[in-house]
Amino acid sequence: MSSKFTHESTKFKPKFLKPGDYSSEILQERKEAYETEQPAIYNADSSLSYDQQRQRLPIYKYRNHILYLMETYQAVIILGETGCGKSTQIPQYLLEAGWFNNEGIIGITQPRRVAATMLASRVAEETDTLVGQAVGYSIRFEDCFIPGKTKIKYMTEGMLINEMMSDPLLRSYSVLMLDEIHERSLNGDIILGLIKKIIKKRSSLKLIISSATFEAETMFKFFNKNETQDRTKDTAVIMSVEGRNYPVDVHYTLDPVPDYIKAAVDTAIKIHLKEDPGDILIFLTGQDEVEQAVSMLMDFARDQKQKNNSMKMFVVPLYGALPMSEQVKAFKPVARSVRKIVVSTNIAEASVTINRITYVIDCCFVKLKCFNMHSCTDSLVIVPVSQASAEQRAGRAGRVRSGKAYRLCTEEDFLKLPSFTVPEMQRSNLAPVILQLKALGIENILRFSFPSAPPSKHVISAIELLYALGALDDNGALTSPLGVQMAEFPLHPMFSKLLLVSGEFNCTEEVLSIAAMLQVQNVFKVAPGRKLELKRAKWKFAVEEGDFVTLLNVYNAFLKNNNKYWCEQNFLNYKGLLRAVEIRSQLSKLLKKFKVPNAANKDDKDSLRKCVVSAFFANAAYLHYTGVYKTVRGDHALHIHPESVVTYTTQPKWVIFNEVLHTTKEYMRDITVIEPQWLYELAPHYYQYGTDREVGV
Repeated sequence: MSSKFTHESTKFKPKFLKPGDYSSEILQERKEAYETEQPAIYNADSSLSYDQQRQRLPIYKYRNHILYLMETYQAVIILGETGCGKSTQIPQYLLEAGWFNNEGIIGITQPRRVAATMLASRVAEETDTLVGQAVGYSIRFEDCFIPGKTKIKYMTEGMLINEMMSDPLLRSYSVLMLDEIHERSLNGDIILGLIKKIIKKRSSLKLIISSATFEAETMFKFFNKNETQDRTKDTAVIMSVEGRNYPVDVHYTLDPVPDYIKAAVDTAIKIHLKEDPGDILIFLTGQDEVEQAVSMLMDFARDQKQKNNSMKMFVVPLYGALPMSEQVKAFKPVARSVRKIVVSTNIAEASVTINRITYVIDCCFVKLKCFNMHSCTDSLVIVPVSQASAEQRAGRAGRVRSGKAYRLCTEEDFLKLPSFTVPEMQRSNLAPVILQLKALGIENILRFSFPSAPPSKHVISAIELLYALGALDDNGALTSPLGVQMAEFPLHPMFSKLLLVSGEFNCTEEVLSIAAMLQVQNVFKVAPGRKLELKRAKWKFAVEEGDFVTLLNVYNAFLKNNNKYWCEQNFLNYKGLLRAVEIRSQLSKLLKKFKVPNAANKDDKDSLRKCVVSAFFANAAYLHYTGVYKTVRGDHALHIHPESVVTYTTQPKWVIFNEVLHTTKEYMRDITVIEPQWLYELAPHYYQYGTDREVGV
């Protein structure tokens, strides 16, 4: 790694900054977290009351302007720079002005569940109520609000789409605020298209859209019903709100770095040893990389402790799958003699604002979900970050004071990066999208008003998959009851089908456990330097049938030994397993609603795997004579992920996989070993049988 950075740094004020979000503990540590975190969130004197702190926010002087625009226009597009406070304050302004009434509440959407829960906690604290009463939230598998009593409700975008299925015109809302919409998430784009239809039918519904500057004009044209040149007849308006940004010095490496994880750690150590006090935020691509970097930094911190250096180091990870009680550690203030180093994925880029960050280290890569037309699956691919996202990351250092950003690429390479990230709608598997739209009564998908139209090949591939799963009929309409029921699950259509047909294979109990476990990221803890011990621990639960059945064994063993110490001994994620128990309970309620028989099959060992094939048949691969696996449809080359239990035995000839991870190679994850004749037996409409030794397309 080249440890040298360009000496002449570029001084700038970040342009593409997303609004500041505020964080707090929402579970058992909620009260303690707020007592320590609240002063840091607004960079305010803790002796000030909430009202005084609110009045010090930049958005406060725009309060009357916002309320006037809400009265005058149906759609208000607000450009709010980071730290202005609009995510928490605008809903309160609307509540105080009487926008809540018995007929409709104030709803705010967020791309990530961590933002929805934390913002709800913050606003509840400011309004002197408990979360779930006047201010609540709704995220996947967890509702914390009281119908008829909750006035402000934060929710993930997916939950709002689910509500549209029972209330297509969203009559339970008087105002909707679509926050962080410039992230252009999959659900965000769906909501934009659906809301455009809804406001044509419901003139009383008011809309607020939070967008970055470069999206404002696009959003204005999308929602403005006025097609004339007379501006007085506009139904949408754009308003800009200033933030509190400080200048940030940006440094680039003189030479490309061969290992950005090691380079990030080395840079953090040099900052710690040579730079003035101030916390450090490191951006990496995924949980594994975060854990690896944290381990390396903690090893260094232990060495420094033995040398009795004056400035101590406090290292904390931050990623979406981290339990809430662990996430809050990244936001708690530390003593002045301690430098906090937060190692994060891109979750810290927009959804949350960490106080006292002075230095940002950007690996200049991000892990994105991309649809692969060859394998017909979503692949997690590590790609270069966009310039807009890089500037957003740098802006984290300019939140409360001037700072420095270190980009682990050359300035020449940075200028070659794409300007913006491709909208998720144009790079994702559209099967869940089309299933949801069909359930909402959108029959002609091609005529649907998407903010960014998806590729036609992706649409065709998604329709083919839904038809093969039995969710759509020959005319492209939603089937009943299977298709209608699949749409109600907050899961990928394959998982919905897996759960709904489990009764036919008498393995409902087993499938519920597996489906819940697969919603939890990293059931086994990453243990840098202890890989052999981790492998031995995983071997206790491993079976030759593959990862699906192994996860079932882990779940059942956890129920018998439900304690944290047992999980630590076996390298298991205790909080993640508790979450799996909760998710299983929620899924079980849905199956009871649809009257799926509650059964467990202990006699037929193959019934569970056959059930998996009946839902995941499109993700089938066979062992090619070259030693690699190839998908049955498309002959796309894939490899078994090194962490799969299938690697413990001889290579199986036929497998089903859940997803593909693209790093140095394209790896299949969550593998189940199958028999080839099951594909023809359970999915004859998708595969045709060849010779006795061959299953072909």
